[in-house]
Amino acid sequence: MLFDRAGNVIEYDQLEHRQIFPRSGWVEHDPLEIWSCTCQVIENTLATVQVPVDTIAAIGITNQRETAVLWDKRTGEPVHNAIVWQDTRTNRICRQLAEAGHEELIYRKAGLPLATYFAGPKIRWMLDENPELMAMAKSGDLLFGTVDSWLIWKLTGGEHVTDVTNASRTMLMDLATLQWDDELLEALDIPRSILPEIRPSSEPAFYGMTLRDGPFGGAIPICGVLGDQQAATVGQTCFGVGEAKNTYGTGCFMLLNTGQELVHSHNGLITTVAYKIGNNAPVYALEGSIAMAGATIQWLRDELHMIDAAIESESLAESVPDTGGCYLVPAFSGLFAPYWRSDARGVIVGLTQYVNRAHIVRAALESICYQTREVLEAMEADSGHKLRGLKVDGGATINSFLMQYQADILGAEVVRPQVAETTSLGAAYVAGLAVGFWDSLESLQSNWQVADVWSPQMDPETREKKYSGWKRAVERTFNWVQDE
Repeated sequence: MLFDRAGNVIEYDQLEHRQIFPRSGWVEHDPLEIWSCTCQVIENTLATVQVPVDTIAAIGITNQRETAVLWDKRTGEPVHNAIVWQDTRTNRICRQLAEAGHEELIYRKAGLPLATYFAGPKIRWMLDENPELMAMAKSGDLLFGTVDSWLIWKLTGGEHVTDVTNASRTMLMDLATLQWDDELLEALDIPRSILPEIRPSSEPAFYGMTLRDGPFGGAIPICGVLGDQQAATVGQTCFGVGEAKNTYGTGCFMLLNTGQELVHSHNGLITTVAYKIGNNAPVYALEGSIAMAGATIQWLRDELHMIDAAIESESLAESVPDTGGCYLVPAFSGLFAPYWRSDARGVIVGLTQYVNRAHIVRAALESICYQTREVLEAMEADSGHKLRGLKVDGGATINSFLMQYQADILGAEVVRPQVAETTSLGAAYVAGLAVGFWDSLESLQSNWQVADVWSPQMDPETREKKYSGWKRAVERTFNWVQDE
């Protein structure tokens, strides 16, 4: 995506890449396919708008944060498919870490629960699976990165770096020092030699220059990197303590700015770095992570063939007055916030012969809204503040049924900005700040404009009855995985 100074989109291109499911609970991506698609969208965008390369001030990168890539330093080739954040194969490793007494250490230093979600156990699994990789690591020939690191390596021809927000999702970084931590590395038995250098999210000295023979066709500084949800937080200009946003993408992620204070949750949320601008102190956040949002609709489309395109879900949901009494709980990768139950699996409950395809599609959309309410309640309990409205962004916010039901089930206003792709915008913002394209966080706030507001229309009694049914449905997902 190309942005101008007002934060408007000049041009963009996008491509889907494959979701690879080798076994039940396993989710992988092909790093070379990600790189190929990245090159294509860069080239297509530049060809469409035909801007000279030297007019692009800087590049920002944003990515799915916990997805883990290992590659050969000598050849630049991946040694395994990327293991995606939704993947649950590391359940055994997480149990072993808990049995060894590391749960408190990881929570205290990394701010994370012991869950399959994060990158550290994925690295451990790949090293265990192939003993040759450990030998490569010890000889300095193996590199790890989240997808930002992988793309920077390819774009620059060999820079091995990441930012604080992505590093905070590995289970290997101390949130207080913003550095790889010896105790955490020892607990997971991961060699420091494979890890990238940690940098601020916005870095005037930048992460490297793009290769002249690369997809940009010229040397442009990469000056900003943010994990996707932190990028959306910046794109939504949630710079004040207590400001929150919710992003509706593959998963669903709500972040609440806690300022320079490291707040540890008592209600199932994650403590994470929100952003770090240059030499300024880091800003932290509480996060509620939901594994399945847009991915649930993708599943209805690709695996069950209930719809041909995601956009059809809106009209189908509106074709029925309710779900016919059924609930769909998409615990395909266990349940994330606020439960952190890796033993949970997805269920559809309340089925009768009356229920049809439209009811199930509607139940899938409603599940996103119920999960968001659970996270919002946890945030209000941790922060002591009741949110009056919720800033929303991400691809799924084009679904008006979803946004209206979200307002209804929260009993609060839902506000969408004019630029809904705030994840990309946030990455552009931190890159632009680094080179003076924008001069301050305050200047970015003037770019934020309201596009749509949804107000609650459901009466409180109906709201609580439907939410109570959801809570009962969630209980049915527990204890499904007995042993792995």
